[in-house]
Amino acid sequence: MKHTYIILLIELALFLNACNTKNQRSKDNDSPTIETVYFGEKPPGLIPKQFAPDLVSPDGLFEGGRLSPDRKEYYFSRKNGKYKERTFFVIRYENGSWGNESETELKWPRFSKGGDTLYRGNKYRNRTDTGWSELKSLGAPFTDKHIMGISFSDNGTAFFDQFERPDTVGAISYSRLINGRYEPRQKMGKEINTGTWIAHPHIAPDESYLIWDVVREDGQGNSDIYISFQAEDGSWVPAMNMGDKINTSMDESGAHVTDDGKYLFFSRGEWEAKEDGSTNWVGKPYWVDAQVINNLRPR
Repeated sequence: MKHTYIILLIELALFLNACNTKNQRSKDNDSPTIETVYFGEKPPGLIPKQFAPDLVSPDGLFEGGRLSPDRKEYYFSRKNGKYKERTFFVIRYENGSWGNESETELKWPRFSKGGDTLYRGNKYRNRTDTGWSELKSLGAPFTDKHIMGISFSDNGTAFFDQFERPDTVGAISYSRLINGRYEPRQKMGKEINTGTWIAHPHIAPDESYLIWDVVREDGQGNSDIYISFQAEDGSWVPAMNMGDKINTSMDESGAHVTDDGKYLFFSRGEWEAKEDGSTNWVGKPYWVDAQVINNLRPR
């Protein structure tokens, strides 16, 4: 009888272990692997290459895109050509593979570090048990200007662009989170705010560098991507053009680094004239090893 009891305990332990293993495998299958996280694309080196062109920009109508922090959703937008109005899409990783694109109401999402909040300009949504909440206002100091891009560091400081239409200059400001409230905006200095169409800031998690796009006289042409590093005394060193491997005579914009810090993504495109005299934006996504940032870092 004693031996039978011991055998039953062993069988129960083996059964529970098998269930746990099965559940873990099922859980693992719910997340992309290293090989599939970027749609199976071979990672780039120090020379930018197009990102999944056949999937997200087959007609060159891509505007901007971003992967969610859990790497299970890729959001992007298209405009012009057959898209008379700007159209937003998402591709989801489900049941062990990436699915087909579908339209979504989530526009230009910028996720919090944990992925529980997403930002769109001066508004935000919280993740709920049934999806995402309705858009809510961020409140002051984000309410009085048009914001195209916003980025948060790990300590909660917000870096954001601001425009007063039809002004095309733009500027980047920041606001620190103090005791749960955001302080009044602080406009950044001329190291950052020089040129026109100053937009789409991306701040490093530790605030060691800031990346944005701008049209400057010393650029490669049209909108270029620039970077500035923060010195030990808290000042920002003069901005650097990220070079002719990143920037071209076309428009480069919307740069950001993936949450794992491995890759820099950005958009590259140009306006093409149509027969009727109107123009059509033709853009594609690019990615490059984030080592390009460290290569520019002051020694």
